[in-house]
Amino acid sequence: MRIGDREIGPHVAPFVVAEMSGNHNQSLDRALQIVDAAAEAGVDAIKLQTYTADTMTLDIREREFVINNPQSLWCGQSMYDLYAKAYTPWEWHRPIFERCRKHGLIAFSTAFDVSAIEFLEEIGVPVHKIASPENIDLPLIRKAASTGKPLIISAGMATEEELAEAAETARSAGCSELMLLKCTTDYPSIAQESNLRTLPDMRTRFQVEVGLSDHTLGIDVAVASVAFGAALIEKHLTLSRKDGGVDAAFSLEPNEMKNLVAATRNAWESLGEVHYGPTTRERANVGSRRSLYVAKDIQKGEVLTQQNIRSIRPGKGLPPKYMEIVLGKRAKRLLRKGVPLEWEMVEGGMPSE
Repeated sequence: MRIGDREIGPHVAPFVVAEMSGNHNQSLDRALQIVDAAAEAGVDAIKLQTYTADTMTLDIREREFVINNPQSLWCGQSMYDLYAKAYTPWEWHRPIFERCRKHGLIAFSTAFDVSAIEFLEEIGVPVHKIASPENIDLPLIRKAASTGKPLIISAGMATEEELAEAAETARSAGCSELMLLKCTTDYPSIAQESNLRTLPDMRTRFQVEVGLSDHTLGIDVAVASVAFGAALIEKHLTLSRKDGGVDAAFSLEPNEMKNLVAATRNAWESLGEVHYGPTTRERANVGSRRSLYVAKDIQKGEVLTQQNIRSIRPGKGLPPKYMEIVLGKRAKRLLRKGVPLEWEMVEGGMPSE
C-alpha cells in the first residue's frame, strides 16, 4: 500500500500518524504548532478530522443527543456542542496542509460525510480515512472508495460481518488499496481491550494491510502492536495535556510522540527474519560457550574421568555433547591442566559418525 510517496506494509518501519483532532483548541496558530511538534517528533503524517457540528448530528440538547456514559470524558455534554468545540474549521485545512508539506509530512483527514470527501478531494488528499462509528456507513465508504485513493477504515465496534461488508463495499466501488485499523472506540481505552492478536487474523481474513488506531494512555500498546503486524500506528497529539481540550486527556505530548516513533521503529527492526545460528555480532561470542577442558594434569595412558575432564567456559575444546564418549578413554600423551580437549589427545580419536 502507498500513501503519497510512502510505502506502507510489514516490510518497512511502521507509518506513524499524529492525530490532531480537536487539540488545536480552536486556534489555528496552535494547530500549526502541533504540526511543527509532530515534525520534530519524527512522525510520517498528520491527520485532521473534517466535519461540522451540523454534518455530525442535530442541534438538540436532550435525550439521546446528550452523552450519558458515566465513563466518558464528555459525559453530560450534548453531541452538538462537543462537535462544535472540537471541529477543525474547513478553511484551516489548506494552511495546515501547507505547513505539513514544508516539513515533508503527509497530510490527510477523516471525512465524516460526503461533503467532507468532496472538499478533501478539492484540496488533494492522498488517502481517505473512515472513522470507527462510520464504518457501517456504506454510502460514505462507497463515496470514499470511488475516488480511487487508498482507503483506511477504523474497525472499532464492528463485527466480523460488518467489516466484511465494509471491505466488499470499498472494493466494489473501486478501492484497490485498503487498510483496516484495529481500534477500541473508548476514550481513553484500556490495554486489556486492545486485543492485538486480532491484527494478523484481520490481515488474513480480509486480505488487507492492518494498523492500529490507539486511544490507550502511553505508548506500550502501540509498540506491542508492531509485533502483531501493525504497519500504521495512529495516536492523538497535543502540545500539552495540562492545556486541556476535548481529546487532551488521552493524547501524547511531543516528547512522548518522539519516544513512540523511536520505540515502534526499534520494535519493527527487532522482528528481523526467521534466523537460527549466531548473528553477525554473536559470532564474536561463540567462544564463550562451554566445552571440554583438562581440569587437572593427566598422565599418558591415564583414564579420562569427570574429575580430570570438565565442561567449562570458554569454548575452544570439544563440545560438551562428547563428554560421555570420552569418559573412560585414555590420554594419548601428557595433558596439562587448562588445555582444551581435542580428539587427537584421546586414544581411538574421533568416533565414526
